Amino acid sequence: MVKKVMGYCKKYHMIRPHDTIVAGISGGADSVCLLFVLLEMQKQIPFQIRVVHVNHGIREDAGEDAQFVETLCSRYKLPFYLVEEKVKERAKQSGLSEEEEGRLVRYQAFERVLGEAEGRIAVAHNSNDRAETMLFHLFRGTGLTGASGIRPVNGKIIRPLLCVTRKEIETWLTQQSLSFCQDSTNEQDFYTRNRIRHHILPYAEKQICRGAVVNMNRAADDLLGAEEFISRMTKQGMKRCVKEREEGELLIDLPVFAAEDDYLKGRILLSCLEKVAGSKKDLTAAHVRGVERLFQGTGSKQLQLPYEIVVYKKYDLGIIKRNVLSKSADSGQKENRKEYVAPVPGEIMVPGLGRVEFAVFSGLKSQNIPEKTYTKWFDYDKITSSVMFRTKRPGDYLTIRNKEGMGHKSLQDYFVNEKIPKEERPNIFLLAEQSHILWIPGHRISEYYKVNEATRTILQVTIPAMEEKIQKEERSHQNGRKN
Repeated sequence: MVKKVMGYCKKYHMIRPHDTIVAGISGGADSVCLLFVLLEMQKQIPFQIRVVHVNHGIREDAGEDAQFVETLCSRYKLPFYLVEEKVKERAKQSGLSEEEEGRLVRYQAFERVLGEAEGRIAVAHNSNDRAETMLFHLFRGTGLTGASGIRPVNGKIIRPLLCVTRKEIETWLTQQSLSFCQDSTNEQDFYTRNRIRHHILPYAEKQICRGAVVNMNRAADDLLGAEEFISRMTKQGMKRCVKEREEGELLIDLPVFAAEDDYLKGRILLSCLEKVAGSKKDLTAAHVRGVERLFQGTGSKQLQLPYEIVVYKKYDLGIIKRNVLSKSADSGQKENRKEYVAPVPGEIMVPGLGRVEFAVFSGLKSQNIPEKTYTKWFDYDKITSSVMFRTKRPGDYLTIRNKEGMGHKSLQDYFVNEKIPKEERPNIFLLAEQSHILWIPGHRISEYYKVNEATRTILQVTIPAMEEKIQKEERSHQNGRKN
């Protein structure tokens, strides 16, 4: 075990002499293995270890895990840092899932403990974690980066145990007579990753191919290599056709851009959007396709994207820039705005609706559109900018079908016709693309975005809590009729 992990660390240059290694230790099998492997490596490489334990405030017995880790640190004379946070409360305030908020809390804690010291942050992901992440990303829709799962090294983050399976870890701990804590939440199927861990991967190992996890990790390494190669090609392509102005505006030479490989075009545009936005969160393939269509078309149409990005054409130039408000104006606008950009695929928390899930998949003629109040399908290829859940704005409209065919209907008129009380309207969250309303949850969707036989890609939006509420009401109604 130790020899194998040391070889893996050496291959990816994870630990250098005299580094400070901040180790995230939960007390579970993986992290205990990480700690003892680091202690063994320390005998051959001079580096310091600082141990961080994060109590998320979710489990009643979490304090016992903290005590267990603190006792280990005391025994081996290691600096111990305990961080306690109320993740559930923070998640409600931020709109993130508990899983996402917990991860944010952990890595912020690791960064604080590392501080200005030269070194890395070691976390205990193993081969199974990587395989689970690959499937998780593939099911939700991803590119090469997501398909390669977890990286061995990502900035300051290192994962020394990524070369060993969960079974290897548990076997080694038994051989070394090392105890560890059991996290009861790992046995539950509440989280998507746990369902993959408990059902999908075990089935693949037993019924499809023994060694599936090892094979997936081998494929992940190949995909990671391919991603690194394409990233280099993308940078070269950007040098050929993209220029940057001082104010952060990007100019794309469209004739030169048109000569690039089709796949590389998408990567170049995504890199441009990330550069202007300063982040890649909430930038999706739909946004890239929208920019491509704009650059290939005629006329002077503009495209509005997340992060206040504006994209337009001017003769043979494609222009991508950000409309940056002054700090005071921007902060004021954010305080009054009630909007939640949809991570596609992904999930967000929306007040009054709870968790909202977004999934993307290929459209097949044989598929039946779900007849559910809070699960809706939309033609994803018709969506060219970001979609968000937000409250109403002036100019909002839906596309409806009438005697003349398809036409626009103002949201205000719709509310009046449906007799929705005036005092309720400002608090109703709508799924919108700019001023076009895709869906009024509990009511109707826009005709324009409806799935039909020509639909190639489907966006599914689900509000689980509302769906469950309706099912309970239906069961209660049925039981009442029986009685």
